[in-house]
Amino acid sequence: MGTAGPRPPRGRAGRSGGAPRPRRFGVAPSRVTAAIVLVVVGLVTAVPFVALVQFTFRQGTDGGLTLDHYAAIVDPANAATYQPVFDGLGASLLIALITVGIVLLVLLPAQVITAMRYPRLRRVLEFVCLVPITVPVVVLVVGFVPVYQVVAQVLGSDAWTLSFAVGIVALPFAFRPIATALTAVDVTTLSEAARTLGASWWTVTWRILLPNLRRGITAACFLTITVVLGEYTLASFLSRTTFQTALLLVQSTDPYVAAVFSLAALLFGFVLLVLIGRVGVSRRSRTKESA
Repeated sequence: MGTAGPRPPRGRAGRSGGAPRPRRFGVAPSRVTAAIVLVVVGLVTAVPFVALVQFTFRQGTDGGLTLDHYAAIVDPANAATYQPVFDGLGASLLIALITVGIVLLVLLPAQVITAMRYPRLRRVLEFVCLVPITVPVVVLVVGFVPVYQVVAQVLGSDAWTLSFAVGIVALPFAFRPIATALTAVDVTTLSEAARTLGASWWTVTWRILLPNLRRGITAACFLTITVVLGEYTLASFLSRTTFQTALLLVQSTDPYVAAVFSLAALLFGFVLLVLIGRVGVSRRSRTKESA
């Protein structure tokens, strides 16, 4: 009889042949604890939202409910009163479009090039992009005022010029989703493999890198739009008319309609967050089907 070979190590890893599972530290919360936390967080989020919805239907101080506030928005007699809100909304959408362009044409290439060619500069780029979130917006405005004096002389004082300042404020929110997507994908290996097979840099970028980074790019764009629609401090101090400043102006005349527009903005932000989640779910489902 021959000599028996070495026995495989005992345990779950030896029986299955796979890598050992990492140990969990601490005690996982029970279902009851998780349910309690979920209910508390849901109430904290839902109570102000429900109060805002109820306020949009309130009829004065008698406690009655009415649809007159919603009907007043489409009433031609109130067009002049509510026109600043629509003008501010149009300006905010234009600012959002330009800011998203800054994210796609400046921030995204910088992160991809840093991940592929200069990985040692990743921490530097992260620090630069995350600095605006550590500085209060009021402090940033103090630095923007002299800059925008020059901008107003060169490009005018239209609201779209605010996109340069909002782009800096939105950097931390746009940086993190793209950075997470880059961490999950080995862009260096993918690009080198495609280049070895004869693909051009345009093909590598358009057909390999961008599809793999789509969820992070989509999340960055949606979060940027949300930041733009909710930005008030920059527009107020730099004397630009945006959606938030127009809401404040209309609120002094009709607080109910201002609440209606605020509710619409919250619902729009919620829809964007749902779309971000759906993009990720659809992406994972297609990956499993192809596998």
